Amino acid sequence: MNGALIPHTPIAVDFWSLRRAGSARLFFLSHMHSDHTVGLSSTWARPLYCSPITAYLVHRHLQVPKEWIRALEVGESHVLPLDEIGRETMTVTLIDANHCPGSVMFLFEGYFGTILYTGDFRYTPSMLKEPALKLGKQIHTLYLDNTNCNPAWILPSRQEAARQIVELIRKHPQHNIKIGLYSLGKESLLEQLALEFQTWVVLSPRRLELVQLLGLADVFTVEEKAGRIHAVDHMEVCHSAMLHWNQTHPTIAILPTSRKIRHSHPDIHVIPYSDHSSYSELRTFVAALKPGRVVPIVSQQPCRDYFQDSLSPRLSVPLIPDSVQQYMNSSSRKPSFLWLLERRLRRPRTQGVVFNSSQEAADQSQADRDWDSKKAKNENLPGDLEKQASHPPLQIKKQLFPDLCSKEWDGAVPISESPKMVTVRTASLSVHLESTDEDFVPLETGEESVVAPHLVPRGNQDGLAATGNQNTWLGGESLLSHSSKAAPLLAPEFRGLALKYLLTPVNFFQAQFSSRDFDQQVEKYCKLLLRCREENAE
Repeated sequence: MNGALIPHTPIAVDFWSLRRAGSARLFFLSHMHSDHTVGLSSTWARPLYCSPITAYLVHRHLQVPKEWIRALEVGESHVLPLDEIGRETMTVTLIDANHCPGSVMFLFEGYFGTILYTGDFRYTPSMLKEPALKLGKQIHTLYLDNTNCNPAWILPSRQEAARQIVELIRKHPQHNIKIGLYSLGKESLLEQLALEFQTWVVLSPRRLELVQLLGLADVFTVEEKAGRIHAVDHMEVCHSAMLHWNQTHPTIAILPTSRKIRHSHPDIHVIPYSDHSSYSELRTFVAALKPGRVVPIVSQQPCRDYFQDSLSPRLSVPLIPDSVQQYMNSSSRKPSFLWLLERRLRRPRTQGVVFNSSQEAADQSQADRDWDSKKAKNENLPGDLEKQASHPPLQIKKQLFPDLCSKEWDGAVPISESPKMVTVRTASLSVHLESTDEDFVPLETGEESVVAPHLVPRGNQDGLAATGNQNTWLGGESLLSHSSKAAPLLAPEFRGLALKYLLTPVNFFQAQFSSRDFDQQVEKYCKLLLRCREENAE
């Protein structure tokens, strides 16, 4: 695994073994080559920071859940927290690594100084012109791709290596060309060859999906016989494959790599086309940056003392802030507070339900009682309606709808007459249920009930004593009874609307409550009651 845990920080780059990660809490992925993703799979459950292209690929091919992937724009600086209270932060800037699609270098700046992690990269002079590097910024620690860090290895530039490949293909005008590649990388070389020889390049469906994502020229296809240049997996290029390919058509194979490969067939050609920096390029890069120290990424290929003459004085070991130390010492087996907060913020918000505190509920209850008292004085209600107005609010018990209630409600549940809101109260809290724009699927209770502005219990006028007799609550002269005077005046579509609405458990509203036409139904209901009162008054 070509990754690293950066000492004295919670940062890990291309390192996916949680058992060995220790105090690492922030995980970064430089690119999608397999030697940098060892241990990364669909079970990953930590925030993962990478470039947008890598974010797409890591979800598409490794099935890492999207909820943990954080895509950071290349060329921009991003501020990330280093603790759980927001006291310490760091800035990370992504720089194009010129290695494969989505590959980046990470420039970290924080209490630990300035750290540049190159990942795999192929140096170009334009890198030193990046805004994050051209300001003469002091790099305290440079994690360097040392794949080709050997003065004995002489590598041409990629432009020169591409020219060698073009010349080789021209020498075989009647041959099919098999180019052995890794699963990611060298797509621009394939595009260059297609345009040079005016032929289609045949790809696997997976690689075709990638080149379409990159926006390259339309020179790629999956049809086997459409063109003479075929991109194949580098492991396919072997002696037996060459014999098979040449039985049907003359074929040569090209392996564009700087690795030392012993080929077993005369028609297999290794061209030193590399996506890793050469030794001379590494020397130029380090000399320009003058870091405090150089840490090789490939541990099996030490840098020795190749860069000693280009180093600046080293930075002393940074003091880890207390809040960061606590963050690093927190358990890595469960999501930290920051991750839980991120997940909570992404949860869909329940619409139409607002919970009031006990004090707010008490204040609102007193206000409603004052309003009811004033209304009773101002209105001249006839007969039974006048008596009904003096009764206390309906007391709702579990026995009414045992299949809907998870526990008994012992408090009063008055009905607000607002056409826009229905208020349900218990002894400890108030829930206001407002209409929304989504469809509401009503909960069927199996029976119809008629509701007036004030529902009257029969018998116990205090409404506080518990009873198991359903007839105490329904029937008699109560407006819940179908023998009530108001009952014939209510249309069937309004019967039980408010009662069913009020008696639906709160947890049902949180999951499903919404109504496109609830406001209109309540307005019609109230107008009908008003017309009933006017007719009785006459």
